[in-house]
Amino acid sequence: MWVGHSSMYKRTPSRDNSNMEDMEENSDLLDIGLDKGTSNPSLMLSLPHVLVATISSFLFGYHLGVVNEPLESISVDLGFRGNTLAEGLVVSICLGGALIGCLLSGWIADGVGRRRAFQLCALPMIIGASMSAATNNLFGMLVGRLFVGTGLGLGPPVASLYVTEVSPAFVRGTFGAFIQIATCLGLMGALFIGIPVKEISGWWRVCFWVSTIPAAILAAAMVFCAESPHWLYKQGRTAEAEAEFERLLGVSEAKFAMSELSKVDRGDDTDTVKLSELLHGRHSKVVFIGSTLFALQQLSGINAVFYFSSTVFKSAGVPSDIANVCIGIANLAGSIVSMGLMDKLGRKVLLFWSFFGMAIAMILQATGATSLVSNVGAQYFSVGGMLLFVLTFALGAGPVPGLLLPEIFPSRIRAKAMAVCMSVHWVINFFVGLLFLRLLEKLGPQLLYSMFAIFCIMAVTFVKRNVVETKGKSLHEIEIALLPQD
Repeated sequence: MWVGHSSMYKRTPSRDNSNMEDMEENSDLLDIGLDKGTSNPSLMLSLPHVLVATISSFLFGYHLGVVNEPLESISVDLGFRGNTLAEGLVVSICLGGALIGCLLSGWIADGVGRRRAFQLCALPMIIGASMSAATNNLFGMLVGRLFVGTGLGLGPPVASLYVTEVSPAFVRGTFGAFIQIATCLGLMGALFIGIPVKEISGWWRVCFWVSTIPAAILAAAMVFCAESPHWLYKQGRTAEAEAEFERLLGVSEAKFAMSELSKVDRGDDTDTVKLSELLHGRHSKVVFIGSTLFALQQLSGINAVFYFSSTVFKSAGVPSDIANVCIGIANLAGSIVSMGLMDKLGRKVLLFWSFFGMAIAMILQATGATSLVSNVGAQYFSVGGMLLFVLTFALGAGPVPGLLLPEIFPSRIRAKAMAVCMSVHWVINFFVGLLFLRLLEKLGPQLLYSMFAIFCIMAVTFVKRNVVETKGKSLHEIEIALLPQD
C-alpha cells in the first residue's frame, strides 16, 4: 500500500498558522513518548494473526496478475480474440469493483469488525473466481472479475487496519511490511501458475480455481484469530478487548494496553463518522494528507513501469517471462529489506529515500530514451533504471503508506479515513492505466519519464515537510501527541 501532517491535526478549529512550529513540537512529543511497560511482549503471540491477515494481500497480488499470461487463451476460448476493448475490460474491470469495495471498507470494518470484514472480503473473491473459471462467455468473465474486484478493494485497507491494531509497537513496522511481501508473492504466484497456459488447453481455468483455496483458508482461519481490541473497545466490549490483548500481547502487557485505551478514549468513539466530516470537517486535513500521499504513490509511475516493463526488456533482447521474473525479484527483495529496516530506520526515512531513489531511476530511464547515449547504453539505462525503480519503490513508497496512515489516524475515524484515502489510490491507478499508452505515444518516453521523476521529487518534498516518525510508539502515544483534546 500513507502519512500525516503533524501540525495539521488537533481537535480544535484550525486557526493555528504556525504549522512548522507545531510539527516540531509534536515530533518532540513522539520522540519523548509516554510511560511504557517494563518489557516488549513476545512477537510470536501476534504473528500468527498477522500472517492470516496477509493472506488477503497475497490474494490481492494474485488477482492483479492472474490474467496477464492467460489473457490470450481466455480471449480465444471465450470468443473475443482481437477485441481490444473486451481484453481491456477483463483486465481493468477489477479496478471498478475494487473502488466499490474500498469505499465500503471503512463502514464494513467499523460495522461488523475486522475479522468478519476479512471473511466478507474472501467471499466475493471465491464467488468471482469460481464464476470466471466456469464461464463460457465474456459476460460471465466480466461479472466474475467485478466480484473479485470488490474483494480486492475491501482487503487492503482492512489488512492495514488489522495489522496496525494487533501488532506490538516495537515490531509494527516489520509486521506491516508483511503486507507488501505477501502482495509480491501473490504476483509471483500468479506468474508461476500461468506458465503452462500456452501448452495446456484450458489451463487458465485452473489459474482461477487455485485462487479459491487461499480465499477459503482466509475465511476459515479468521474464525480462530483475535478480533481487534481497538474495535471491541469502541463497541463498549471492554472485557473482550482485554481478553484479546492478552492473546496478542500477554497478560502483563494487556493491562498496560487497556490503560492506554482509557487515556485516549474521550467518550466520542461511538459517534457516527460521516463522510462530510472527513472531507470538510475537523478531520479533513489529515484525510487530505493521506489522500495526497496515495496520489503521489500512483503518479510516481509505478504501475506504468509494470505495464511497460515487458516492452522495455524486449527491446534489450530479454524475453517477457524473464523480464517479469526480474521485476518480481526486485519487488520482493526491496520488500524483504524494508521489513528489516522499518522499525530500525523508521517510516519517514524509508519513505523519503524511496521516493528519492525512484526519482533517480526515472531520470536514468529518461536518459536512456534520449539520443545522447548509444543503443547499448540506452538499454542499460532503461533496464537498470526500471529495476532500480521497482527496488526503491518496494523499500518505502510501496509498504510504508499502508502502515503509516492507520498509525496517525485517530481511532474514531481510522477505518473510514483509510477507505477514503485508498479510494484515491484506485482512482489514480485507473487513470494511469487508461492513459499511459496514449501519453507514451503522444509525449514519448523521455518526456513521460521526466514527468514521473518530477512527481517523485514532489513526493520527496511532501514527505520532508509533512511526515512525522512513528516507529516504536503505541497507537495511543501517537494519538495523544498528534491529536490533543480541547
